[in-house]
Amino acid sequence: MACRISELVIDAADPDRLAAFWSEVLGYVELGREDDGSIEIGPPDAGFGGLQPTLVLSPSSDPRTGKLRLHIDVNPTDRDQDAELERLLALGAKPVDVGQTGTENWHVLADPEGNEFCLLHTRLR
Repeated sequence: MACRISELVIDAADPDRLAAFWSEVLGYVELGREDDGSIEIGPPDAGFGGLQPTLVLSPSSDPRTGKLRLHIDVNPTDRDQDAELERLLALGAKPVDVGQTGTENWHVLADPEGNEFCLLHTRLR
């Protein structure tokens, strides 16, 4: 038997703000809050344990140092990449340079707290 990623935990200076951002990006809903201020978001019809991992935004005042060693890739589902890029920028994502050449078919962005993620080209169902 193999393992499956069930949730990704992201340290956040402002868990509410990041939960709102990623909920809009992914079409997720809030699944719960913990006493420590952590917020779990996930697919509205499946929640924890579904095929898609949930995200846990965990409060942290630790400063981030350097480039993230793990990042999230997202794909558009109901529009082309250009239209999805416009939507993500309107939600508060910012373009970032991590050494791209300019010939890539993806966009490197950062969420409101500077966590890098990539918008890939292929539309998924």
